[in-house]
Amino acid sequence: MNLINANAHARTGGFGLRRVMPRACVADAKKHLRLFLSDALEELGFITSACACASELAGVLDAQQPDLVVLGVSVNGTEVGEILEVLVRKNFGGKVLIIGPPDSIMVKAVRQIAEEYDIAMLPSLPTPFSAGTLRASVASLLPTEPAPSPAVDVAEALKAGWLELWYQQKINARTLVPSGAEALVRMRHPAWGVVPPAYFIPDDKDPHYRALSEFVIGRAIEDWHYLLEQHGPVDLSINLPVSFLRGRETVRDLCLGMPDHPAFGGLIIEIDSAEVTDNLDLVIDVARQVRLHNIAIAVDNVGPEWPALMGLRNFPFVELKVDHQFVTGCADDRLKQTVCRHIVELAQDHGARAIAQGVETRTDFLAAHDMGFDLVQGYLFSKPLGVKKFARSPPVLPSPAAQKP
Repeated sequence: MNLINANAHARTGGFGLRRVMPRACVADAKKHLRLFLSDALEELGFITSACACASELAGVLDAQQPDLVVLGVSVNGTEVGEILEVLVRKNFGGKVLIIGPPDSIMVKAVRQIAEEYDIAMLPSLPTPFSAGTLRASVASLLPTEPAPSPAVDVAEALKAGWLELWYQQKINARTLVPSGAEALVRMRHPAWGVVPPAYFIPDDKDPHYRALSEFVIGRAIEDWHYLLEQHGPVDLSINLPVSFLRGRETVRDLCLGMPDHPAFGGLIIEIDSAEVTDNLDLVIDVARQVRLHNIAIAVDNVGPEWPALMGLRNFPFVELKVDHQFVTGCADDRLKQTVCRHIVELAQDHGARAIAQGVETRTDFLAAHDMGFDLVQGYLFSKPLGVKKFARSPPVLPSPAAQKP
């Protein structure tokens, strides 16, 4: 089934798993508030747009009517009246959420006018609000399932420009200072919103896998330049399959594509440990080639197969990333701790960094710290963020109670 038919099928409920992602338009005079509200709604699964005034809202409604219009806290009374008139004129059939105290004169006036115009209103959302209260306010509009089915065709996604990279910070386990970020590919589908990788990453034998890998490399370099301007230099890691490294031309193009900029600290390519151990000679050879071009290789998802990396005469890997299944919950699991300690020792013996990925609790962070990990990565510190959000978001560090006394 192609995506055009799949899209129509999804709108009629043919997949049986999920309805089309809801759309929301945020109307607020202040840009930073529009960004904040849009980010909060996207976290809940909305596809968002924004406008600063009634005239801009008219253009949004002409393009594609949203399911929800959110009136922000900085919209004045005159503008609210014009916005409501636009909604009536454009035959808006969705719902309106106004943010503000329900007993305020403004909110009461909006609800009265909306009732006169027969505009459907959700209960107002008082400020300050949390993610939970926002979710409760818009619960009736949220999708009920987490992803589309069947899987989305990556070739169509590449052609349509739906793919992007999100970034998750790596944090120094001792200083809690950000130390680079991993790029993770995401799809922003026009009907389903953000689609998890499991629904579009092809098998490495798929003819489109190379195109996907080339996209990841090119977009990571573009994003590096953007982050340099907006945030400062950030050392980035990307994930590639070992099959991409088999061709001399692809490796050559990879090397030629690196930024010629004094602030560029290098690119780290993460390769799954199972692929590394199955192709050790190839990966070691490539690692030796690319390091002269400011590119390094990291071994990702290291687990029980770690002994295969022992005793290597050439150990060109800069990072060993322990599989999250051995990190999450490691504070209370001696077997997981044993695996982690062996991998940390292996990394230390060869001058590589050991990274604990999947750190989700303070106790797991303390355990990772005690075991000697150099870097940690996980939801305790930061979830993956789109590049613009990443550029303006500081790291979310644990409270002082989570740090080593």
